[in-house]
This record gives sequence, C-alpha cells and structure tokens, in this order.
Amino acid sequence: MSILNLEAFRVAPLVSTPFDYLAVPNFVSSEALVRIRHDFPSIEQGGSFPLASLEYGPSFAQLTDELRGEEVRQAFCEKFGLDLTDRSTTLTVRGRTRRKDGKIHTDSKTKLITVLLYLNSGWQSDGGRLRLLGSPHNIEDTIYEVPPEEGMLIAFRNGKNAWHGHKPFEGERRSLQLNWVTDEAAVRRSGRRHGLSALVKRLNPLSKVA
Repeated sequence: MSILNLEAFRVAPLVSTPFDYLAVPNFVSSEALVRIRHDFPSIEQGGSFPLASLEYGPSFAQLTDELRGEEVRQAFCEKFGLDLTDRSTTLTVRGRTRRKDGKIHTDSKTKLITVLLYLNSGWQSDGGRLRLLGSPHNIEDTIYEVPPEEGMLIAFRNGKNAWHGHKPFEGERRSLQLNWVTDEAAVRRSGRRHGLSALVKRLNPLSKVA
C-alpha cells in the first residue's frame, strides 16, 4: 500500500508565474511519518548526502523507492507537461542545516524538476523556511514560503529565474531532494560530488566541503 498521497498531488494547483511550482501538504501519510521518523538515517553533519552513502530503516527505504517509482514519475509528467519517461533521477538527503546554507540560488541546468520533501515535526523557527523568490538578491522578495514540516512537498521547474533560498537556520532540518535530470552524465557528476563530500565529512566532521 502506497504511503504517498498522489491524489493530493494531482489536485494541487500548478502555479505558472514566475515559474512553474506547486506545494502539497500531507504528501506522506501520517501513519507512515511515524515510522519514517524512526527509520531516518543518522546524519550529524550539514550538506547533502547521496542515498547510497547512508544507512536507514525499511520505512525510509519504502519512501525513497516510491518517490523514484513509475507512478510518481507519471504524475509529474502530467502535472508539469514534461516527458520524463527516459530521464534519470538523483536523490539526496539532508539531516542538518548550517548557518551558511540557504543562500539564494537557482539549481544546476542539468536539473529539470526539483522536488523537496520535508520531514520535520512541529517546525517553529522563522529560519529554514524555503522561499521561492522573484529576484536573485532579496530574500524578502517572496513568492511562496514553505515551512519544512513533516510531509510537506514543494516542487518546481528549474530555470534561469527559479530563484529560491531561506533565512539562516542551524540545527536539525530533515529533507529529501529528488531531481529529474538531463542525462546519466548528470547523475554520475552528482554522485561523485555528493559522494566525495559525504566521505570527507565522515572522515573530518569539521570539514567545510559542501
């Protein structure tokens, strides 16, 4: 039985200005979230970790399998009007956010769609709330703000004006990032980059490698 609420995704409105995006609260069933919270990988450093570098329990494994599954792919194809049939995916995990994180940016040109799924219970801080932005230099130029609460999904089509970032926050902030990318070369580059970063951080927790 699926733990994802794809019906909520299908009925969520796609906003097209200034770029395509949508938000879906409660994308993961509440029953599954309890198990996922327990099975989430232990991550003590900041930065993104490739899934293959982590150890985690069965409920978290089910979540990542479903996110990369065909039903989710088809739902995104229909929602964004993109043919993702032969597109590869990357998936990374974050457990903590550093003060330096969240600077305004757009994603790599190799990323077609960015999907962020948050897994934090009862978020209170003003920092760490993802903002989709109308410009590259003003964190207050907010189009849409997302609290990184359990089960909250935000997805957007990457482009030269798909600016996003968040106010500073330091501490536990759990999330998954799924991307459909242009080709397998992008997958390999992402794997090498995040894999090296994960290795360095495990060997030297004080490392500044991103």
